Parts: sequence; C-alpha cells; structure tokens
Amino acid sequence: METVESLKRRIRTAEDLHSVVRTMKALAAVNIRQLEDAVESLADYSRTIELGLRVVVHQQGRRALTARTARHESLGAIVIGSDQGMCGPLNDQIVAHTLEHLAAESPNPRILAIGTRPAARLADAGQPVEITLPIASSLNGITPLVQDTLIHVEQWHTQRGIDRVSVFYCEHLSRASYRPQWHKLLPIDRNWLAEIEAQSWPTNMLPTFSIEPEQLFSSLVRQYLFVSLYRACAESMASENASRLAAMRGAERNIGDRITELTAQFNQQRQMTITEELLDIASGFEALAVESR
Repeated sequence: METVESLKRRIRTAEDLHSVVRTMKALAAVNIRQLEDAVESLADYSRTIELGLRVVVHQQGRRALTARTARHESLGAIVIGSDQGMCGPLNDQIVAHTLEHLAAESPNPRILAIGTRPAARLADAGQPVEITLPIASSLNGITPLVQDTLIHVEQWHTQRGIDRVSVFYCEHLSRASYRPQWHKLLPIDRNWLAEIEAQSWPTNMLPTFSIEPEQLFSSLVRQYLFVSLYRACAESMASENASRLAAMRGAERNIGDRITELTAQFNQQRQMTITEELLDIASGFEALAVESR
C-alpha cells in the first residue's frame, strides 16, 4: 500500500500535468481564433480577384483561358498535414482521404506533402512523395510556405506538363471539429468562369485595362492560387489546433478524475495513519497504566 507521502507526490505531479493541459488547451483556442480571423480576412481579397477575372472574361470572353487540356494521368496532389504532436488522427484521416481520391483519379500522381508525418504515411501506403515541405510553425509562416509550394506547382506545369492540381487538407468546422476536404486548383473551372461572367457588375461603369489580357489573366490566376493555398494551409492549422483542443479536453477530464481518485486515496490513507497512531498512543497509555498498578 502506498504511503501518504508517495500519494502526495503523485497528486502534485497530476496537478502540474493538469496545469500544462489547461495551458495547451488555452493556446489551441487562441490559435484557432487567430487562424479563423486570417481565413475571414481572405474574403475581401478573393472578392477582388473575382472582380478582376470578371472584367477580363467579360471583355475578352474565355479566350483568355489558354491552358491546354490536361492528360488524365497528369495529376499533381498537394497534401497538407501536421508535424505537431497531440493532434489526434488528423494525419491518418487526411492521408486516407487523399488515397481514396487518388485511387479514382490517377494511378501515378505527383505528390507534394506539407509535413514529414503525412509524407511518411503516404510512402507507407505505397504512394511515393516527390516533394516534402516543412509545416508552417505559425500564422506568419504560411505566406512563405505557399510561395514555395507555388514554385513547385509552376515547375510541375512547365517541366512535367501537369495541368491538374488538387490540394487535400482538413477543413475547420468548429472549435473542436474538422473534416478532410479537397479542392481543385487547376485547371480553372470553366463553369466557374461562366458564372463570374454572368454576374452583374456592382456599379454602373465596368473597368477597363491596358495590358495584354493573357498577362492579366495569368496574374489573377496566380493570385487565385495563392489565396486558395493560403486558405487551405490556414484551415489545416486550425483543424490541427481543433484536434488538439479536443484531445486536451479529454485529457483534462481524465486527469481531473485521477486527481479526485488520488485525493480520496490520500485522505483514506492519512485517516488510517492517524487512526494507527492514536491506537498506538492508547495502547502505550494502557501499558503504562498496567505497569503502575
């Protein structure tokens, strides 16, 4: 049976761990809020890009869309996971979702993995990873990560003739929930462009431009790709923190239950120790009383 001192040490250790879990839960909640704000801030930027595309498509028709038809087997996949610990099954879920989609889309895709852990899971599943990039460690690290990713996408397009590119990530749903998602980056959806062209302009005057339509269209597409990848990275980081928040909530409950259990054992053991000491005192007193007679 454990002593009172050993139980007291275990209670202190559990309380310290409980404090660490509460801190991690608070940090995850703060990170989620920052990433949600970042995603929301992209709305106006995306709106501006769509307006620019609307002007080009409206004045030039879909002649500005000069991308060649993609071969069915020429698929590039960008898989965004996590290299941080205590984020639950996030990597397993996004890799399983990616493999399921790739099995139906392309037998030999080119894969760019963001994160060494999802890259290892893909390799174990028989899908070799061509490029592995490190995860952004903070919100400020998303922009350079997206820029590096777009460089590789451009190399895919120019050197490998890959015109179909999809991104796989986890979409953040609420404070502690997410789901695997995928989004087609390239080729640009012609139906989407047709919808943009059909929309009415918010003012009575349609803007004009003086540069070459193809050049303007390409610049707007690059910005569209940047925004799409930035959103996917931010959503993935928010999902990672949501998974960690859920894990910390479970850990907090379990540690709280353990502290309650240890405290009950401590109180019981202390009471037993006090009772034994009182019995020893009573027995000694009775022995002394017998000797004095």
